[in-house]
Amino acid sequence: MANRQRNIQLKVWVNEEEKELIELKMAQLQTNKMGAYIRKMAIDGFVIYLDTENIKQMNNELSAIGRNINQIAKRINSTSSIYREDISDIKERLDEIWQLQRRILFALR
Repeated sequence: MANRQRNIQLKVWVNEEEKELIELKMAQLQTNKMGAYIRKMAIDGFVIYLDTENIKQMNNELSAIGRNINQIAKRINSTSSIYREDISDIKERLDEIWQLQRRILFALR
């Protein structure tokens, strides 16, 4: 063991489903050497991280905007009349939605 090129052992625990997925991916590469496959993937494999913070923020703001619009709709339904303030408030909320979408699309470039 002292003369081995790779003399550090790493252990990893997986469940049955994960093991099957690893074996399926190994079959796609036509390899049956799990150690070589796992080593290659750990060193050269791709890790894709998506920062979804902007999308979460947009969802929170859209929820708040939706609540505001629902309050306006309740007021309209209870009074059977619509006010200019309500229309302008809805337009402002719609503008906020468009601005949020533009910010997110710009950040994704």
